[in-house]
Amino acid sequence: MNKENKVFKDLQKAFNTGVSYMLPSVVVGGIFLAIALSTGTATDAGMEVTNPFMKNLLDLGIAGFSMMIPILSGYIAYSMAGKPGIAPGMILGYVANNPIGESQVKTGFLGAMIVGVAVGYVVRWCKTWKVPATIRTIMPILIVPVFTTFVIGLIYIYVIAVPIGSFMDWLVSVLGELQGGNAILLGLIIGAMTAVDMGGPINKTATAFTLALMAEGIYAPNGAHRIAVAIPPLAMAISTFIDRKKYNSEDKDLGISAFFMGLIGITEGAIPFAVKDIKRVLPAIIIGSAIGGALGMANGVEALVPHGGLIILPVVNGKLWFFLSMLIGTLVSVAILHFTKPNLVEETQVKNNEFKTTVEDTEIAK
Repeated sequence: MNKENKVFKDLQKAFNTGVSYMLPSVVVGGIFLAIALSTGTATDAGMEVTNPFMKNLLDLGIAGFSMMIPILSGYIAYSMAGKPGIAPGMILGYVANNPIGESQVKTGFLGAMIVGVAVGYVVRWCKTWKVPATIRTIMPILIVPVFTTFVIGLIYIYVIAVPIGSFMDWLVSVLGELQGGNAILLGLIIGAMTAVDMGGPINKTATAFTLALMAEGIYAPNGAHRIAVAIPPLAMAISTFIDRKKYNSEDKDLGISAFFMGLIGITEGAIPFAVKDIKRVLPAIIIGSAIGGALGMANGVEALVPHGGLIILPVVNGKLWFFLSMLIGTLVSVAILHFTKPNLVEETQVKNNEFKTTVEDTEIAK
């Protein structure tokens, strides 16, 4: 039991460290994207930014978001294994967040968390190797990073990515069979898929499916998807505004950034919250997004562009239900978080009691 607790504490500390180092990248990327996209025009290809200065801001925002997942993975590994874990963690975090392999799969933040932890454990093991003093000097800068990146990279590409690619293909075929009379069920599934990995392969499968239907002149599934993309960041933002005792100052600052990301349909604004408290945050935003997607489908909302959030309201058919579906889904997630997420003081007391119990058990054993 003590060993299990130690593993859990190590992982929790690693995820919190990854989020702490990732936050500035999220905030920078989110703010620049929000400013740039707010000046854009909705087109068939999404929000188009034409002003040269704003296009430069958009590029800076995209750069911030591109760095977000590699930083998360790299510093998860750093927390577990020190400096030798940073480079392989970041490299493999980048790999996780970009298409790779025959299936061109990306696993997003969930994949980055997995490879970050895997890198941490492999580097820890490498540090136990008994090697001559001359070799030990090059271990952290040459041998450990190269070995770890090679081993975990190949495992990721050939073992993890392949079944995920097959699963995505299966999901597309299932979604294709749900068109027509299964509108509410399809909306529920699209909404849930949108939130479950926030930009990862499941989210991107929902995007690809809705884009394929748009090409055939069917816009309702895209409406459900574009409602759902805004719900996770909006829910987390409003939760930090309302339940102040459940979040630290860092989370509250991030909530402001997440709010603006939600308005322009950037789901990734909720990722830092999910990484820090995945067992409470993920179910809440999945349920809220599923409800929002279902309401959109049930009421015939159609989004005519491949972008989300309230920023596209002028190019939506069924504007009132687009707004109401997003609002209701967001409030459902906020309500779930309100009742499941403890106040920070209570959580600290629980941890202290667990630590006290562990110490007492140790004393008794002695």
